[in-house]
Amino acid sequence: MLELQLFLFFLLVCLLILHYLKQLWSIRHYPSGPLLLPGIGGLWRVATGVSHDTLIKLAKQYGNIYTIWAGPLPLVILSGFQAVKEGLINHSEASAERLETPFLRDALKNRGFVFANGHSLKQQRRFGLITLRKLGLGKKGMEQQIEVEAQQLVETLEHAKGQPLDPSLPITNSVCNVISVLAFGQRFSLEDEDFQKLVKAIYVLSKFGATFFQILYDAVPWLMKYLPGPHKKAFSCVEMARSFAKKEIERHKENQTLHEPQDFIDFYLVQMQKAENDPDSAYNDDNLAQCTIDLFAAGTETTATSLKWALLLMVTHQEIQDKVHKEIEDVFGSSRLICYQDRKKLPYISAVIHEIQRFKYIFFYGLARQTTKDVNMCGVHIPKGTIIVPDLRSVLLDSEHWETPEEFNPNHFLDKDGEFVAREEFLAFGAGARACIGEQLARIELFIFFTSLMRAFTFQLPAGVKELRQDPVMGIVTPPQPYKLCAIPQCTI
Repeated sequence: MLELQLFLFFLLVCLLILHYLKQLWSIRHYPSGPLLLPGIGGLWRVATGVSHDTLIKLAKQYGNIYTIWAGPLPLVILSGFQAVKEGLINHSEASAERLETPFLRDALKNRGFVFANGHSLKQQRRFGLITLRKLGLGKKGMEQQIEVEAQQLVETLEHAKGQPLDPSLPITNSVCNVISVLAFGQRFSLEDEDFQKLVKAIYVLSKFGATFFQILYDAVPWLMKYLPGPHKKAFSCVEMARSFAKKEIERHKENQTLHEPQDFIDFYLVQMQKAENDPDSAYNDDNLAQCTIDLFAAGTETTATSLKWALLLMVTHQEIQDKVHKEIEDVFGSSRLICYQDRKKLPYISAVIHEIQRFKYIFFYGLARQTTKDVNMCGVHIPKGTIIVPDLRSVLLDSEHWETPEEFNPNHFLDKDGEFVAREEFLAFGAGARACIGEQLARIELFIFFTSLMRAFTFQLPAGVKELRQDPVMGIVTPPQPYKLCAIPQCTI
């Protein structure tokens, strides 16, 4: 009996080894990467410690195109400007689809315009671009709302009277109100419990992405569905956000403002009526709810995170803050409100804002794509259906294209005469067929909020604090660690 048990044991070991070798043979056409281990693939490199430069370090070891296996799922990482440009721009159509992982499929069901694909995505994205233009991006309507919220934020910080404060909540609330007016047609107060639950749900989801548990769910969804963990909280947050959006949709239907649409939901409901007899229409309540949440989530967490980094960097680089103050004083004095067109008069501030986005890129990596056909990227064969992850952080820190990539240096965006220079390598908003549809809104918000704050205050470290942490909180979005600063009112205001 013992001999039989030993024989069966060794037979099982041999079969497992053969299966592993077969798996290694089947993946030989993919770019090299971390050692593939049975069951978990290359996840051991992630599980042993993730930092904001993990993917960049892996690129130095395996090259600018490499593969990380999440169990049986290959993730091809594009690192550096040339590799990302090849994938997102030169092969834009072939890399236009988002990945369809088990978590995204179970959570979103191919709805919305951030993670959807196919016919539904084409309709939602086209509608989104057109509607954002109608709602006044680049025109005076939405810009005036941003100016109002910027002044509200200034007044909120003034109440601290120069004492130490955490600017995170005031910033998030102000940015939330801009996108709330755009999406829902109204501002929400800090006392609105349902709205605060929505904000918290978006925050939890932004922290769940790119974590070990999210990757583990995608690797073994059939097991994770029955196990407790952070993925359960993430699913409940998705449902909570969707429920909030549907309540707002019903409120819009009851108010019957469709003859004169005021916000994103109004315009979408009009489109649903127009397409109600179209059998190919993907305009429905479920897509509307997800599109609204996509718009809110993408428009809140991203811009707010950039502004949090902006104030932290101003505090830690006083010489740059002094130059910002001087340019504002030279151009405006204490006369009028600042508008987006004023950026043409403020080249140094434009350079500083771009450098903030470059130096402290707000995502762990760019949102993943999925190839629709076999492609050759930089001499590397990528099979159809492969998930490709454009590491946009590596583009913004690429030493071959930025003079001092590891330093906060606004001169990256200035010519020898001190004029602002747009850079091809600046891909903070992505590129290609799936570039951020809210890019223009984000640019207007960042300029008006940042310039309004810098015009009103000098930002300093609290007494006794020598420095602030520069390492981010890890997640899909990477905000700074919580910090406090002092907002000292400018004497000219």
